Amino acid sequence: MSRNLTAADLFRLALERQASDVHLKSGQPPLLRTSGTIAPTDLPVLGHAEILALAQAIMSEPVRRRFDETGSVDFAYELESGDRFRVNAFRQRGHASLVARRVNRTIPSFAELHLPATTLERVCQATQGLVIFAGVRGTGKSTSLAACLEHINRHRRCHIVTVEDPIEFSFDDKQAFINQREVGTDVPTFDEALRCLAREDPDVVLVGEVRDRNTCESVLRAAEATRLVFTTVHAKSAPAVIARILEMTQGEDRRLFREMLASSLVTIICQVLVPASDPNVARVPATEVLMATPSVRKMIADGEDARLEAVIAAHNDQGMHNFTQDLARLVKEEWVDLKVALEMAPNPEALKMAVRGVSLQQGTL
Repeated sequence: MSRNLTAADLFRLALERQASDVHLKSGQPPLLRTSGTIAPTDLPVLGHAEILALAQAIMSEPVRRRFDETGSVDFAYELESGDRFRVNAFRQRGHASLVARRVNRTIPSFAELHLPATTLERVCQATQGLVIFAGVRGTGKSTSLAACLEHINRHRRCHIVTVEDPIEFSFDDKQAFINQREVGTDVPTFDEALRCLAREDPDVVLVGEVRDRNTCESVLRAAEATRLVFTTVHAKSAPAVIARILEMTQGEDRRLFREMLASSLVTIICQVLVPASDPNVARVPATEVLMATPSVRKMIADGEDARLEAVIAAHNDQGMHNFTQDLARLVKEEWVDLKVALEMAPNPEALKMAVRGVSLQQGTL
């Protein structure tokens, strides 16, 4: 590795090759993730000292202290071009490693992401309540959220505040004006950022992730207080989202959280990424959508979460669908091969029926 090569050089290389992530590990050359696949570059192998020096060169003094004290740290880095990267530096087996993800400046539309545009446009018209995007890491939740905020940005005069750790997409003001607060840079903690929300007079709020009880309660209360709140939860289905939220508390507070969720929920959108049949598109999202109709709110309030899967399957006319139904749509639109869809489907037989045009009946999933 050239002594003059810097983190900025590697980040510029990632931009040039349209990579989403840069990976540095001792004993490996720099690696880039492009279209979902990680591959090594033709640069020389890096050692611990080189990676540590490269990482420390882009850390502020407080960030460097946190890394020394805890062994891992998140921070943001911006190139002179305005392109930003969110960086995680960490120690493993006594050696320094680094992962940097590009913060996108171009925010795709619902159509470009192959998301259910009509449903999401309807969601974005709401002026109060809670919108939850769910899925495991790396399933595109942040990108889908950004598409929602950009849709609002283009169509509504309002104030949007985001609280993120770190910022993942950079927005330009259009119809709306947007303030983006990065935890660790602009504000010390999520709790402090959420405590300040009322004084910032937002109409729309994005909280990057619900991670703990305090954040969950703040998000639910913000959604009750005449604001539209977007957030993410790590869960694979709508009932699992509810279970995950309730796991954050206990006793009487659990009942309170259930009631707050039932009254404030707008929708839960779960998604996974599926390999696309188009060679120019790496992956497309398959989604499950639960809309908070009056009957859904009552089920949540009464603890009848087990009934939600049947409701989702049976109410396509209200904007709902399950993963199997959405996979059928992607197959019919020729975005996903049937063989791939069958491998991903929760119920392959139901998918075969749906692709053949046989209506799914309640209880088949």
